Amino acid sequence: MIEKMKAVCIVAQDSHKEELLTTLRDLGILHIAEKQAADADVLKRFSMLSHLSLELKDYAKEENGETTTLSDEQFEQMYQNTVRALEQMTMIKEKRTDLVLEAERIKMWGDFDAPMVKCLCDQLDLHFYRMEKREYKRIKQDTHIKWIRLSPVEKMETVAVFGRLDTSVRAMEFVIPSKGLSQLQEEIKNCELQLSSCEAVLREAAGHLNSYAAQLLKTQNDAEYSSADRSLAYQSGLVWITGYIPDAEKEAFINAAKEHNWAWLMNDVQQGDENVPTKIRYNKLTALIKPVFDILGTVPGYAEYDISFWFLAFFTLFFAMIIGDAGYGLLFLIGTVAVHIKNKHVTNVTLLFYLLSGATVVWGALTGTWFGLEGAMNIPLLKSLVIPSFANYPEYFGLSATTTQNSVMKFCFSIGVIQLALACVMNIKRKICRHNLSWLSDLGWLLSISALYLMVLYLVIGQNIQLGIVGAVVGLGFLLVVLFGGMEPGKTFGQGLKAGLGNTFTAFLDTISAFGNVMSYIRLFAVGMASLAIAQSFNNMASGFHGALVIVGAIIMIIGHVLNIVMGFLSVVVHGVRLNLLEFSGQLGMEWSGTAYNPFRDRTKNK
Repeated sequence: MIEKMKAVCIVAQDSHKEELLTTLRDLGILHIAEKQAADADVLKRFSMLSHLSLELKDYAKEENGETTTLSDEQFEQMYQNTVRALEQMTMIKEKRTDLVLEAERIKMWGDFDAPMVKCLCDQLDLHFYRMEKREYKRIKQDTHIKWIRLSPVEKMETVAVFGRLDTSVRAMEFVIPSKGLSQLQEEIKNCELQLSSCEAVLREAAGHLNSYAAQLLKTQNDAEYSSADRSLAYQSGLVWITGYIPDAEKEAFINAAKEHNWAWLMNDVQQGDENVPTKIRYNKLTALIKPVFDILGTVPGYAEYDISFWFLAFFTLFFAMIIGDAGYGLLFLIGTVAVHIKNKHVTNVTLLFYLLSGATVVWGALTGTWFGLEGAMNIPLLKSLVIPSFANYPEYFGLSATTTQNSVMKFCFSIGVIQLALACVMNIKRKICRHNLSWLSDLGWLLSISALYLMVLYLVIGQNIQLGIVGAVVGLGFLLVVLFGGMEPGKTFGQGLKAGLGNTFTAFLDTISAFGNVMSYIRLFAVGMASLAIAQSFNNMASGFHGALVIVGAIIMIIGHVLNIVMGFLSVVVHGVRLNLLEFSGQLGMEWSGTAYNPFRDRTKNK
């Protein structure tokens, strides 16, 4: 559930600013309303520490041998040494790259005293060129060009010319370097030694990753404190800050305010306040879906619904239907058990995968899908688990493919209408409790969606319906939406009616969209069938290899099923999540535009 919040304003004397911030941080319940950015120096240090931590992981051993964290003074010395080492490495690598490129460029010319040759060239206006034999013959015939033939360089004619050649001559001039090859190679070796020295510093620092983590946490808390400090307002010797606290924590806040002699004001949050944070209280069941919300970064608005339970229930069903294979579900289950045993403790992610794996096994068993193998239906136990009308191999149950496919499609559409109707019922219940007459428009949507569901069955699977009755119900629903869609508390009946009539065309388009929403649930059937077809295709490819090539067939089968599983997970994100976040949430009127409750407090672990 979304916890109720209170808006608070806290006032203290300017001289007690540090005490105010420290107490609020220790209290750890105030979500600052208009939070300012932290001090730039603190943010810069946090960014640098994060960067260094990532860099040092490449130099760390598998097991971090650090038993105690360094003191602030010890860490600061190591930190500065590490920063210098990284900066030096960057410069040395750039220098080494330039040296290597220059050495590669002049290597074909051999080793020579570069300063002496350059001095000679400057005095005699001497230039070195490489060219094809045709160009060499050309300058050989030109009496105006003074040149000296040199030994060929990489099978190309090489000459030293007094003065520059005309641009019409296709030749490559050799630019005399400032250093010879041996000197360049010596400097490259020195760069390697310097890099080794810097890497030794980094390897030593990498043994203190725990200290880096501790300093990262400390700097993160410093940034939080700095941000809170910059969010304070001042006037006439007073300092104050505004924010939000959970209603359940108001007693703790009042006690702290009395103890520290703060002046304070507490009110219910105003309707339409977009800054109110959302704090969701999960129970043991709904906490399973929290990792999905964290990955998606979705937070409902304070005035919206907490649909954690319904999201979990439908997401589990969608996951099972999209993956669709009991064999894959068993693999997921085995993997989850292995992770559980390795970590020696259970997390919400682990429990979620237990649920998703189990649901996939159940759905796959009901449809008779085990790694896409038709032969699984020859096993009496597996065959007995199948619901014939849902079977992916209907011939084993005396049914046609069309019959079973129509049954599964009808099931998909039924899920859709149940989910969308649930959204309508939730809206009706909330609006009735708030004395909002627009609940009648949601009743209209409920009627329209139910009738459109029958229309979808008629169009897709040819089910017989009374078209006249269906059309009348859709029309009645549309009328309720138009007449009562603009109603809301604070408006007269006439004002609400006028607003609703003004949105008639929009309501018409939304009705068409509702038809599309019901239709969109066919994606559960389509993606599941596509996954089965891919599995069957790779199985058939693999079965074509015999004898010594059976290993090749096994490899093809494994690769095929791995790809199918990966695409299945992508399909869950694209389709399974979409049906919850767009179709279902859209019918609820949710925009997922909330701000997560983030109180000012000391963190105990890095974000």
